[in-house]
Amino acid sequence: MRHVREIPLNKLNSRDFIERQIKIIKKNVGSGIAVNALSGGVDSSVVTLIGHRALGKKLKTYFIDNGIMRKNEPREIVNIFRKIGVPVELVDAKSTFFRHLKGKTDPEKKRQAITDAFYKDVFSKLVKKSKASFLFQGTIYTDIEETVAGIKRQHNILEQLGIDTKKAYGYKVIEPLIELRKPAVRVVGKVLGLPKVISGRPPFPGPALAARVIGEVTQKRIEVVRIATSIVERELSKTGAFQYMAILHEDRVTGIRSGKRDFGLQIEIRCWESKDAKTATPTNVPFKTLTKLAKEITSKVPGVVSVTYNITSKPPSTIEAI
Repeated sequence: MRHVREIPLNKLNSRDFIERQIKIIKKNVGSGIAVNALSGGVDSSVVTLIGHRALGKKLKTYFIDNGIMRKNEPREIVNIFRKIGVPVELVDAKSTFFRHLKGKTDPEKKRQAITDAFYKDVFSKLVKKSKASFLFQGTIYTDIEETVAGIKRQHNILEQLGIDTKKAYGYKVIEPLIELRKPAVRVVGKVLGLPKVISGRPPFPGPALAARVIGEVTQKRIEVVRIATSIVERELSKTGAFQYMAILHEDRVTGIRSGKRDFGLQIEIRCWESKDAKTATPTNVPFKTLTKLAKEITSKVPGVVSVTYNITSKPPSTIEAI
């Protein structure tokens, strides 16, 4: 397992870090071509800007529409980056991801399904098409830490688990942010000129909304959590919290609509205070806000009859559900 040393936020010189990564990238890629996986999150967005500065047109950036992103996210992110001079190609891979996820309920098997869909199916084809030898991705130090500790397997952790990406997938993975945690990544993003609409976004998991569906991930269940996510993010962004989310539970619960029993869905809301995601405590969200959320979610999200709020700290809980 390759050892990685963390650069703490208080030891980070952002401009030196950026220049060092650009030099490393230029040396590694040389006269070759690299492809880049942009998801719209802070990590992948910062990697995109560093890679673009280092390689220019030799970097082929793709946004993979996997069907498990936020509402309207693929098109919005592509447009933002095109406006700042970074060309991005939108790739429709929804059917591939849902095919890999079909029938899987175990969290680790779902994460592996996303890994296989992303690396073996989608990007293997894009790499061959572009004749690239390298893939950029936004792995950060926390991803490694949680995977190695056995807390949860992050889908983007490969070489740290002894996987030879060149042998397994046909390309070498480049991870410019692997020494940093989220707060440090945000600082680097600001120095790079990353738009605030992206640099200020709450953390979003690599497996996207699939990490917020307990049980099988289907298009219908993703749509439920997607609508709930839109409501929760709009309302809880006002709190200034570190992260906030909606989670769809697997078990159905008894509810009442129009005087009759409605055996419906349950959404759990989580909102966290944290500095580095190593530990976290629930935000003291006003009860008035929580009841407003419950009313809107049960009225606007099809099938939902119950809304709960998580009040357990990390540890023993984790920020994401799976």
